[in-house]
Amino acid sequence: MVVTALAACGDSDDASEDALADNVEMPADEAMADMPMPAADATEAAEDAEATADEAAAAEDAADAAEAAAADAQAAAEAAEAAVEE
Repeated sequence: MVVTALAACGDSDDASEDALADNVEMPADEAMADMPMPAADATEAAEDAEATADEAAAAEDAADAAEAAAADAQAAAEAAEAAVEE
């Protein structure tokens, strides 16, 4: 029985032919062909972060300007009301 098991597993010619570098590396190359380059992704992410930071700063500036305009309008309304009362 042991001889039969060794005889069944003893043929290794087929296994070495299946794992040749020519046919093992090609599928990996083909799988990565559509992947973007990491440096390009990092550059795009940095540009997006800069744009987001610029947009946030602009929004904060706009909010400050709106707050100042509201305060000016409130002061003008109070001054007009005081002038009417006199």
